Amino acid sequence: MFNVGDKIVYPMHGAGVIDSIEEKDILGEKQSYYILKMPGEVKVMIPTAKAETVGVRNIIDKSSAEEVIGILEKDETEMDKNWNKRYRDNMDKMKSGDIYEVADVVRNLSFKQKEKGLSTGEKKMLNNAKQILVSELVLAEHASQEEVEQLVENKINTSFMMFRADEIQPESVVNKFIPFDGTGTND
Repeated sequence: MFNVGDKIVYPMHGAGVIDSIEEKDILGEKQSYYILKMPGEVKVMIPTAKAETVGVRNIIDKSSAEEVIGILEKDETEMDKNWNKRYRDNMDKMKSGDIYEVADVVRNLSFKQKEKGLSTGEKKMLNNAKQILVSELVLAEHASQEEVEQLVENKINTSFMMFRADEIQPESVVNKFIPFDGTGTND
């Protein structure tokens, strides 16, 4: 059971604060709902009786937030080459509601985007995973959304440069100066 003011995570939606607990009559059925205030002034209603079943949990603490940020500093984990299988695997990680798994998805898809780009579906998934990750870190770190977004980007960029930059080869690098007028030599 959660209380008004508790900071909780609703899998696939992100973190928010319980604004109120209200009884609603929906389709002739009366039940109690958590009214969750999400970032961007969005409100979500979650039936109190089903909260645990759908994976609602308390947000992580500050030390766990540091561990999550540490995931962004590591090399990517192996992902399936088949985009369809990779998409399903990543979707399962996100549906789990485990913030460590969401951070893994953010890092892995960010690396893939920098290396060769993402499909439209994977771009959408990356944006959704980032929103979920940022929303929880904002509440855990007591920081602004902009600060956390910048932190996430910095950690990913740093780890990408550390683990991948030397592997990326420009496709066509001209190593010698070749004059356009044909008067020069190719020494």
